Amino acid sequence: MRDDRQLLDFLFSLSEQSPHAADYTRRNFLRLAARLGLGVGAAAAFSRMLGPPLALAAAPPALPEITSIPDRLKGSGVVRVCSYGGAFQDAQRKAYFEPFERLSGIKVIESQGPDPVKLKAMVDTKNVEYDVGEFDRASVINLEKKGDYWEPIDYSLVDTANIDKAFQYKYALDMLPYAQTYAYRADVFKEAKPQSWADFWDTKKFPGPRTMPAGSGGLTPFLEAAVLAEGAPMDKIYPIDIDKAYASLAKIKPAVVKWWEAGAVPAQMLNDKEVVMGVAWNGRIAAIQANGAPVEIGWRQGALRTDAWAVPKGAANRDNAMKFTAFITMPIPQARLSMLIPYGFVNNVAAEHLPAERLAVLPTAPAIKKQMFIYDSQWWADNRDKVIERWSSWLLQ
Repeated sequence: MRDDRQLLDFLFSLSEQSPHAADYTRRNFLRLAARLGLGVGAAAAFSRMLGPPLALAAAPPALPEITSIPDRLKGSGVVRVCSYGGAFQDAQRKAYFEPFERLSGIKVIESQGPDPVKLKAMVDTKNVEYDVGEFDRASVINLEKKGDYWEPIDYSLVDTANIDKAFQYKYALDMLPYAQTYAYRADVFKEAKPQSWADFWDTKKFPGPRTMPAGSGGLTPFLEAAVLAEGAPMDKIYPIDIDKAYASLAKIKPAVVKWWEAGAVPAQMLNDKEVVMGVAWNGRIAAIQANGAPVEIGWRQGALRTDAWAVPKGAANRDNAMKFTAFITMPIPQARLSMLIPYGFVNNVAAEHLPAERLAVLPTAPAIKKQMFIYDSQWWADNRDKVIERWSSWLLQ
């Protein structure tokens, strides 16, 4: 019988890893566990390993109201939206699906499980099942390299004046910034606290086991952290020297007790004090902090990453998809989601609709954002295969 950690690894190895996808996979994997005959105990173990889901608060926070939208975003008919399901999609529904439907006159039809591989097949067979989906921009670029699979975003509808150019791409509009950075046990490092990747790599000054993302299970090794640990300035990370990055990873490798393939793992290991420091997504750490775990996030030199909305080529309701994409990147819809989940926003005006205490914990807060670098999706789209090809052999060295 697999132990809890093995079960978690096994189940999550079957899914694509998005920072918030565990709520989608939680439901699907519990059903999978039942089909595999793993039993109620195993399913419960898996649920425990996932930790608290990203959910709307028991007492829902007061959300900024949106009472009107530009006429250009109004219409009729439907838009089919594909996201990650679970509590995350529940939050999206409250933040912007419902107000968009009410104010635009366009009905939102939801589905779950956006998958670039499936999308490619849908476009190839001209059987596109949804009009807009949530993807990592690197996935969009990867698929773009293989053919004509995306509709260009209609930026004439978008509040581009308040969205930084870094979040705008021809075939995708970023909408959900999050941080991939380090977190640590505050009860272990009570005085001197890690403040950089050099500190993360310094096992003498900051002793104890670590956990870092793998180069498998749909993930990539955190090469940016590796070169930063060697002294690269944040504005000189890209193009990454892959040889130098792997050589740097080799230095921290003995302290890494787990190369994780699921975003729930580092948070759980930190919560259980199985590690004292780990690479993690900020939303995951926020969940264990809310439950009292003495864990802190180190924002300095973190990666600001995003998910994006993208419209598949041949979408039946393309125009409505463009209106939807423009709507959810308006200030108030963005702020509503940030109130429900501790991820950031791309529209700068959203900050005016959020209380100071909420802004302080989001990766897009000015004081936090300036400490991080922007993840280069184009570089990863161009170099992902090369990086991953080396992973398995490097891990065995």
